[in-house]
Amino acid sequence: MTQKLNSFEMFWKELKRRKVVHVITVYAATAFVIMELVSMIARPLKLPEWTEAFVIVLLCTGFVIAVLLSWSYDITPAGVKKTKPVSAVKHIDQAATATSSGWKIATYVSAFIILALVAFNFISKWRLNSDITKLDKSIAVLPFRNDSKDTTNQYFINGIMEKITTNLQMVKTLRVLSRTSVEQYRYTIKSIPEIARELDVNYILEGSGQKYGNSFSLTVQLIKAKGKETHLWAKPYEEEINEVKDYIRIQSQIAEAIATELKTTIAPEEKQLIEKIPTKNMPAFDLYLKANNFLDKFEKNSDTSFYQIAVTFYKAALVIDPSFAKAYTGLAKAYYDMYQWETYFKESYLDSILIWTDKALSIDNQLDDAFYLKGRYCEAKGQFQEALDYYDKALIINPNYYSAYLYKGSILTWNLTDFVKCLDNFHKALNLIHGDERPSVLRELSFAYMDIGFFEKAEHYNNEAYFLDSNKVANLTFLSRLAFSKENIEESMKFERKLQEIDSTYVSSGLMDFGNAEEAYLIAEKLAEQYRKSGKPNLQQSHRIGYAFERVGKNAEAKDYFNQQILFSKESIKLDRRYSMSFAAQYDLAATYAFLGDKKMANKYLIEMDKSEIVKTSIYPLWWINYCKNDPLFTSVRNEEVFQRIQHNTTLNNQAEHERVKKWLEHQGML
Repeated sequence: MTQKLNSFEMFWKELKRRKVVHVITVYAATAFVIMELVSMIARPLKLPEWTEAFVIVLLCTGFVIAVLLSWSYDITPAGVKKTKPVSAVKHIDQAATATSSGWKIATYVSAFIILALVAFNFISKWRLNSDITKLDKSIAVLPFRNDSKDTTNQYFINGIMEKITTNLQMVKTLRVLSRTSVEQYRYTIKSIPEIARELDVNYILEGSGQKYGNSFSLTVQLIKAKGKETHLWAKPYEEEINEVKDYIRIQSQIAEAIATELKTTIAPEEKQLIEKIPTKNMPAFDLYLKANNFLDKFEKNSDTSFYQIAVTFYKAALVIDPSFAKAYTGLAKAYYDMYQWETYFKESYLDSILIWTDKALSIDNQLDDAFYLKGRYCEAKGQFQEALDYYDKALIINPNYYSAYLYKGSILTWNLTDFVKCLDNFHKALNLIHGDERPSVLRELSFAYMDIGFFEKAEHYNNEAYFLDSNKVANLTFLSRLAFSKENIEESMKFERKLQEIDSTYVSSGLMDFGNAEEAYLIAEKLAEQYRKSGKPNLQQSHRIGYAFERVGKNAEAKDYFNQQILFSKESIKLDRRYSMSFAAQYDLAATYAFLGDKKMANKYLIEMDKSEIVKTSIYPLWWINYCKNDPLFTSVRNEEVFQRIQHNTTLNNQAEHERVKKWLEHQGML
């Protein structure tokens, strides 16, 4: 007796009889293949961002049509025929209608393809997740493309990109390149992998946007650029901007989405900084974004009209919202860029910067830029330990603040000398900068290695800088200083003469001291003219000019320059400027008085250097030790006890520091 089939079994047999199951299997396999192909070719062919979504919609629509057609029609040797209803077919329970071998083969092959593709996708994602976990979480945010027809909206798009960069920089587990590093790619035609190689990052974020009225649209995508280029994440945003929080929210979401994709966690304090609303007033915020844009232009080409516009916008923003902390920081930065030399000998030197940054921090004590600027202020005033403390505060907020690392390294080279910490900070700065500023950081690093006697490493980093910018003047300057560090003065002067030949504006202080009298005088005249035109005080070269004038018999002019050196040095000491706090002023006064024959005053200032313990606790660079040893201005006191003691102590200290750095380099695996 034949067992009666239940309704589900009957339905399943009917699906098989009508070959719906076969069609679904074959269609699914074909759809998988199509989707994979589209995913692979979309970027190389620069297809629109909506292409993949459009293909999915088409495939889903085709799926419904294919199922309906397979239910109603069948392909037979006689052609396409309408499938007979179940009532018209005899012995349906015994599956009298045979399935063709062709359909069976197609079904099996399709099933295998589906399983293979699922396995491939699973393995690929597993490997990708594994790669993301292993790879250094380094990322560069490329300049966003402005799709607005109104090009004046560029400041707004730039502001979005800068804010996203800053948000990511605050995440300690990420290495995020500075905005200046990526600016070179604003109009590039280079591929993403090529850019990633040049920037030495594993991930690239790119985007585009447009602003129309009070709304903006934004599309961003995160790309794994090392190895096989892989699109990790992409999303479009449409936002009506009624309040500043609308603007900030999108950028916060983007930072969090990127952190998720890179398998990193945003700490609660980092999230709080990222989501912070700088002002509740949208017009004030818009003015602030415009001010930042003009300040960037001023810093690039020193056009004071841009400076004036930036300041006007910052002040206008503060009129609307007096509690807008970041606008005060913007003002401080603008004033620092513009006025640091004009106010050098005034009691109020840089006080405006201090006023603005203190005001900003009184409103919001979590501003990395404000702490950084306070560090620059303290450094300029000769308050080096305070400067380091402020740079560290900036780095707590923004651990990717490359300029803070750079200036920490600079202070630790000369003023609070610790070459281990100095080199460590220079390397950290170098790890975060890959734009036009990279060669200068490389040279800072090369000079630091040279100063402590690691000549091969110094040449390595200088050569890398020269490869990047082909700056012959900078390269010859390095070679001259390297020769002097090895106490090969004649070779050093050969490089100085080459510098004079290839750059008519270059002035060699070395040739003023160690060249022949006539060439020294010509160089001194050129240098004096440059200072007159610039309006900057000639803090450290007045006595060198005086010495060159003296050698050719221009005694009256020489006397004026010596007096100028004494005035500038003593005033710097009185006002505690950086020049005096690093004891360069005391050195120049000692050299001036020694040349003038006043041994008593020369020894007085040498002893001041000794009393300050600059000799006992600090490390002078090799070139300085050799310069001091051979400085023609010190001829009258060179055999004096004070001078000899300084020479002895500085040499021993440099040698001891060399050994300490050597151990650090070995521990770091860098030697």
